[in-house]
Amino acid sequence: MTAAEAFSPPHDPYKLGHGHAPSRPHAPGHGEGGPAPKRIVVGFGFWIFLLSDIVMFAGFFAGYAVLHGATAGGPTGAQLFDWRNTAIETACLLLSSFTCGLAGAAVGARKSSWFYLAMTATFLLGATFIALEAREFEGLVALGAGPTRSAFLSAFFTVVGCHGLHVTVGLLWLLTMMAQIRAKGFRADILRRFLCFSLFWHALDIIWVALFTVVYLWGAQP
Repeated sequence: MTAAEAFSPPHDPYKLGHGHAPSRPHAPGHGEGGPAPKRIVVGFGFWIFLLSDIVMFAGFFAGYAVLHGATAGGPTGAQLFDWRNTAIETACLLLSSFTCGLAGAAVGARKSSWFYLAMTATFLLGATFIALEAREFEGLVALGAGPTRSAFLSAFFTVVGCHGLHVTVGLLWLLTMMAQIRAKGFRADILRRFLCFSLFWHALDIIWVALFTVVYLWGAQP
């Protein structure tokens, strides 16, 4: 063995003895081994929120299905529901989903004027839906068919009122999105918020279709 071999370090393929660690594998996410990008975290969290909301409404539907015949001698759905009013409500909400989709297309094209026009139409349709629903509730209470009259009416006011509360929150969120885009433009963080809003609004339309079927169509059967 030569002197150079005697004093040379042992075989060190990763150069651990020279202050070099083995290269770390690149982890998916924001940077090497870092957290996921914010858009992924926000999107994942919002989908969890939507799914939990759908589960909540599923519980309300199940409760209504059990209690829709428990009228306690009071009026039934067939005697109370105004089909003309409900049809107008449904048309307004479904049209608002279409105009919300137009607003999303305007965002993709960065057309602010079309965005404000579509969002204004969405707001007016949603506000009309809420006004019609409030008039329906007022008429039922005036007839003595309030939420305390029977278990059937308690379930009806709970599920329909909860959906109306969600639409009201969506209208406030809509106004906030219009104000933010007007003040800050089509920034990446604003676009993420608008995407969440549009998902929320379309989910409300899907829930209303289920609500209309379970509460108004099936629940009004004698």
